[in-house]
Amino acid sequence: MLTAAIGPFSLERAISAVEKVRQRLLKTARTLESARIPYAIAGGHAVALWVSRTDEAAARNTRDVDVLIRRADLPAARAALEAAGLVYRRVAGVDMFLDSPKAKPRDAVQIVFANEKVRPGEPLPNPDVSEFEPAELFRVLSLEALVRTKLTSFRDQDRTHLRDLIAVGLVSIDSLANLPPILAGRLRQLLDTPED
Repeated sequence: MLTAAIGPFSLERAISAVEKVRQRLLKTARTLESARIPYAIAGGHAVALWVSRTDEAAARNTRDVDVLIRRADLPAARAALEAAGLVYRRVAGVDMFLDSPKAKPRDAVQIVFANEKVRPGEPLPNPDVSEFEPAELFRVLSLEALVRTKLTSFRDQDRTHLRDLIAVGLVSIDSLANLPPILAGRLRQLLDTPED
């Protein structure tokens, strides 16, 4: 039974939601580029950008923007992004930038710190921002670094993202050779059971 009030179906609202995320990504990238702060687009957007290079129809939308920066660059990034109109918040241990003071944390640019573990107990820290591929309007985490981050975190959404990369041929059995054993084991599990 539904407990939340819902409105009518609206394709325009769905399209608007995707466009807002796209504009947030572009604004963040432009701002960091202008401020000469090293960064890379990470997370679900990086996966979608890589997947769309081989199969546009296989790319998934994602609601937030993950940006990898070095912790030492957070003060400069904060100053630049706030000057661009974004609002800094720290929510549940995550540094993020919102479109306005009333925006929800799900509508955010989330900061991920390079060379640090996201959660204690993870096998590897995040890659450095130097592991990126240049795109026309922004920097995207390299495929190898992206695969390592997804295998390190290995939550449901990370496994889904990895399956997307596998499905379009960007990750295969050949990828195992470049991974530490614990990550290679996780990737083999996905390759062996693609539907799980």
